[in-house]
Amino acid sequence: MPAPLSPVTSNRASTLALLFFCSLLCACNGAQSPSESLEVATVGLHAGTLDATGTRAVVGSLYQGGSFWQLDSRARKFNWNHNRDEFTTIIHTAFASNSDYALTADASALVLWNTRTGEALRYWSAPGEILDAALGPMGNIALLGLSDHTAVLFDIQRGGILYRLPSDNRVRSVDLSRNGRMAITGSEDATATLWDTSTGKPLRKIKHNDDVQLVRLSPDGNLALSVSKYDKALIWQTRDGKALGELPLNAEHLKRGMMFSAARFSDDNTKLLTGRPDQMVQLWRLPNLVEVERWRLPKRKRWKPGGAAVLDVSFDAQVARFHAIASNGFIHTLASAPTAP
Repeated sequence: MPAPLSPVTSNRASTLALLFFCSLLCACNGAQSPSESLEVATVGLHAGTLDATGTRAVVGSLYQGGSFWQLDSRARKFNWNHNRDEFTTIIHTAFASNSDYALTADASALVLWNTRTGEALRYWSAPGEILDAALGPMGNIALLGLSDHTAVLFDIQRGGILYRLPSDNRVRSVDLSRNGRMAITGSEDATATLWDTSTGKPLRKIKHNDDVQLVRLSPDGNLALSVSKYDKALIWQTRDGKALGELPLNAEHLKRGMMFSAARFSDDNTKLLTGRPDQMVQLWRLPNLVEVERWRLPKRKRWKPGGAAVLDVSFDAQVARFHAIASNGFIHTLASAPTAP
């Protein structure tokens, strides 16, 4: 009769079995693993944003304040906090389209930073409770989604509100086109609204059946994505509101309101990169909305509860490389699977 397994051997066997099961699960759903990972916070993140090329990141950690990272050298370049000698709980971050400026926001203030020197250029009291933020080109304006049923175009260089963009409920998500001429807002009134930033007037409104939790514009402003909690993820043309289609969603995810937490269009509008709260990153081909590839971001400790919601995604100068920030404190590089010769 064989001897019983010792506790150490038993635990090791259980761990190996779990890891084997996880690898099988990833293989079954076709998800790849990251090719590289960089830890930017020891516990996790409140917020994180990548620049358009995936070479820079600004993050707000749970316990270590804010920081700016140069990803090609895998280096923390600056520590960014709103008060001297004190960690700030940074809950929103954004880059200008040229990446020379970044924004950080806490519960009561927002700061404009120079990413080349690390200098804080402007410090302003927030005009309300900020739920989301985007930064215009050259760091000239900030678009803030607020809990008071408005979004505001804020002059972050001189201070003050340029325009209020009204809604019938809280504004959960905002974005700007690369040239800053168009803005989009997503609200808990179940609408996504396109705005002219030069006049503060609405250009188009798309109605959903539930809270709009994520909106994104393509760099040229020609395409928009609006994601509703229990409804759909819709891609549409900004010039006429015509829908290109909906991203396919698992029925169980839709039932639980598990939608997309991050998204970015490619420069040529032929691809869309999305992230979900359940660690999944997906690459879609446009305009036919076909999923091309997917990756699953790892948990910090596989055998413990806790996930890795995707906070932001970006493309790379290299065609087959992508990047994603996870809420558990890692920035991952994702590589396309090699194609058969």
